[in-house]
Parts: sequence; C-alpha cells; structure tokens
Amino acid sequence: MDPRCITPRYFVSPQISAEDLQSLAEAGFKAVICNRPDAEVPPSHQANAIRIAAESAGLRFEELPLTHQTMTAENVARQRELAEICDGPVLAYCASGTRCSVVWALGHAGEMTPDSILSKTAAAGYQLDNLRPALEQLTNKS
Repeated sequence: MDPRCITPRYFVSPQISAEDLQSLAEAGFKAVICNRPDAEVPPSHQANAIRIAAESAGLRFEELPLTHQTMTAENVARQRELAEICDGPVLAYCASGTRCSVVWALGHAGEMTPDSILSKTAAAGYQLDNLRPALEQLTNKS
C-alpha cells in the first residue's frame, strides 16, 4: 500500500488489497474509491472483495471504474463528488494511481491553474505534463 497525497483530503494509490483496509481506517481515511475495472485484476482484488474489507473496517467504499474511454466529463464530475461528500481523507486507487491523479486533475481544471495542478500531482510522483493542453483548454472554458 502506497498512499500518495495530492491534497490533505485526496490521496491516490496503486492497487490495494483487502488486507490494507484496516490500516487505512487506522490512518484516518474515511473512504476508498476504486477506479480500477474488475477485468484488470483477479477476484481477490476486484471491487467487491475490497468493498467487503472496506466496510468491515468502517470505511465508505465507492466504485467508479475508469479507462481511457470512460474518462468522460460526467465521470470526472462524479469522482470529484465522491471525494467531496466524504467527511475526511479519501484514498482513490487504480493500477498505479495515475488514473486517480488524472481524474482529480481534470476535476480541478478551471478552479486551479494547470501549473498548480501539475505541481500537486508531480509532488505525489505522477508526472502528468502531457495533460497540460487539456487542463489549459478546460481552464479557458471556465
């Protein structure tokens, strides 16, 4: 388990396992968002297995599987909503944490500058410079 801080309330991580959920709860996380489609992982790491462990540890669990094709404006807005309705830190996970970082970045374009967004993701270990044109386009629409 490798939670990486994007903001004090939004962390991202590569794939987690059911055994990680109690530690996440003890670390103060309040919710987990799964951005990884079940087709990418064995049954032991699919959303339902993680959901059971999360809820058993007292964590809210949300599932929003993302791929390049499903990184839509609606799903970007949904991810932001899932993170913001929580009363404390949220951990979003996928294969590497990149999708979770991208969806966060897109969800904050127009509210934050592209430089600020890319600085936060880079500090967490995600170099998303190729996202700059999309961030600038979204910023100019706001």
